[in-house]
Amino acid sequence: MTVIKRDNPAAELDALLSEPLNAAFERERNAFDEASAPLGERVVLYGAGRFGRRTLDCMRGIGLEPLAFADNNPDLDGKPLDGVPIYAASRAAVLYGKDATFLITVWNSSATDRMVHRIQQLKDLGCERVLPVGLLCWKHPEAFLPYYPLDLPHKVLTAANEVKAALNLFADEASRSEFVAQVRFRLLLDYEAISLTYATDHFQQNLFDLGNEEVLIDCGAFDGDTIAAFVRLRGHLFSSIVAFEPDPLNWAKLEFRISTFPDDIKRKITPLPYALGSSACMVQFNSTGTDVAKIGQGSTSVKRLTLDQTLRDYTPTFIKFDIEGAEMDALMGAREVVARSRPVLAVSCYHEQSHLWDIPLQLASLCRDYHFFLRPQGVEGWDLLCYAIPVERLKIL
Repeated sequence: MTVIKRDNPAAELDALLSEPLNAAFERERNAFDEASAPLGERVVLYGAGRFGRRTLDCMRGIGLEPLAFADNNPDLDGKPLDGVPIYAASRAAVLYGKDATFLITVWNSSATDRMVHRIQQLKDLGCERVLPVGLLCWKHPEAFLPYYPLDLPHKVLTAANEVKAALNLFADEASRSEFVAQVRFRLLLDYEAISLTYATDHFQQNLFDLGNEEVLIDCGAFDGDTIAAFVRLRGHLFSSIVAFEPDPLNWAKLEFRISTFPDDIKRKITPLPYALGSSACMVQFNSTGTDVAKIGQGSTSVKRLTLDQTLRDYTPTFIKFDIEGAEMDALMGAREVVARSRPVLAVSCYHEQSHLWDIPLQLASLCRDYHFFLRPQGVEGWDLLCYAIPVERLKIL
């Protein structure tokens, strides 16, 4: 599928969504085989990190085995990962560069390079076929998908009406262009379309001001990184912070971070060990001690509450949601507090492919007289945030 990029986001989106469904199905089935022929599934995985390890597990689940890992970390060279040898990229290129497909399994929010640089490095080393692993994921969706925004392209096309409606919500050209780039990635694995620039925290001060009476609600507090960013901006000049973090391992990190603040800041912070959703109940949780711990799986049981019941004594001015895919459910449990308090909302919309359009549409149904913006906080589709800002807080427009 070839789509010419245009200056008009709406026109480009129409072109992207014009692909016939049967063509998308065929592309999903055949893109990997066509790009890797005649080598078939004889592959080397470039990147032995978390995504590389997940790819290995998924491949083994369908009876595939990579020849090796290639990695730029010199400490890994020669050390096997679960029985698969790891080689420096230069050595792997000598061993397999002409008779194997190198699949890029480096894809995370903290990467300092881009997909084009990874591909070029391997080609410069003599690797003849270098592809993003997403093409293999499309071929075997039962094993690999969904994975954050990576999913089958035809699902975007079947939601074309919702995708177009979401585009029309955004208030500025930067948001509309980013939205179309994110759709393009979901359809075509075009990593380079996504913005090169991104924010370093959740507080877009070009869009709204932070005042001395802010009440920050941190949903998915992790180790307190968002709180630390807020304190760097405001010092002690805020009203209060309520932080939700259900992972017991992250909870210890959060408590330690809070303990490092001065007393006049520390006493304004209330950490709560609860998950959030549309109703109160006990839920299963996979406690990982990382930023990807999530509800719905795992052996730990945690209490889930709603923001409406938990924040009855608060008037929040800023609510951040980064809860590993549970954002839409948690928003349903915050309808009353949003209507009553009219806070700025910053909601992660990258944990599932459809969250790119479903979350803005849900926010529009909850928020009256708000403006909506899309801003990346990470590279290549990671940490994408949808902001809902009440008109009385807006700095621009």
